[in-house]
Amino acid sequence: MTDYTTQAWAGLQLEVRQHTAIVTLCNPPAHTWTVDSLNALRDLVAQINADRSIYALVITGQGGKFFSAGADLKQFASGDKAAARAAARAFGQAFEALAGFRGVSIAAINGYAMGGGLECALACDLRIIEAHAQVALPEATVGLLPCAGGTQNLTRLVGEGWAKRMILLGERIDADTALAIGLAEARAETGQGLALALEWADKAARQSPTSVAACKTLVQSTRYGTHAAALVAEREAFVDLFDSADQAEGVNAFLEKRAPQWKNA
Repeated sequence: MTDYTTQAWAGLQLEVRQHTAIVTLCNPPAHTWTVDSLNALRDLVAQINADRSIYALVITGQGGKFFSAGADLKQFASGDKAAARAAARAFGQAFEALAGFRGVSIAAINGYAMGGGLECALACDLRIIEAHAQVALPEATVGLLPCAGGTQNLTRLVGEGWAKRMILLGERIDADTALAIGLAEARAETGQGLALALEWADKAARQSPTSVAACKTLVQSTRYGTHAAALVAEREAFVDLFDSADQAEGVNAFLEKRAPQWKNA
């Protein structure tokens, strides 16, 4: 089987540093998404998910101007509904795979993140935005709409009012506004977003990966489940961790005053 860390991925570059996979969007000049690059992201996330030594995933754009400008609009110029359906399906599969990554996913927004570019960042657990970056969901400006989770994920993150300003009015917001409304969890100086994302990834690697996966599932279940059911699931998940090697390692490492050696098992 081909080593996923050395094979080519359409529109993407992959680097693995210890327990962190770094995915760089690289379809110059604006790192727009195509069906091929979306399928590549879907498949790459599946490979990363299967690698138990990877605890965090960082995604960023190549260079300093664009994170991603979103979909390549040339693919919609013909008005072909079949092509539109294929693209929408590819967007959904790619970003739902990203959202379902078992570890911590971090978007280092290092430039313009427009449309599907912002939706990619919204599919991650955490977002860091650089000082010069700007984000928007401008699909309605060209007769389209955000179909890769934008209407849902943005609203959950920033509330209905700001989501409507960005989607219905096409407002573009800067880094300070993104931080203020909760679209991003941190603001970094220009060129420093990836470094901060890697710091966060190192923090994630100090957590038990089995605990992180369970906690992430529980946190994300608040999007659709009832509060009462989630409280029951939380208690059951706590008990289930006692089937893992990491639970015993974590407790014993604390009692023995040493750093834990996680097995992700």
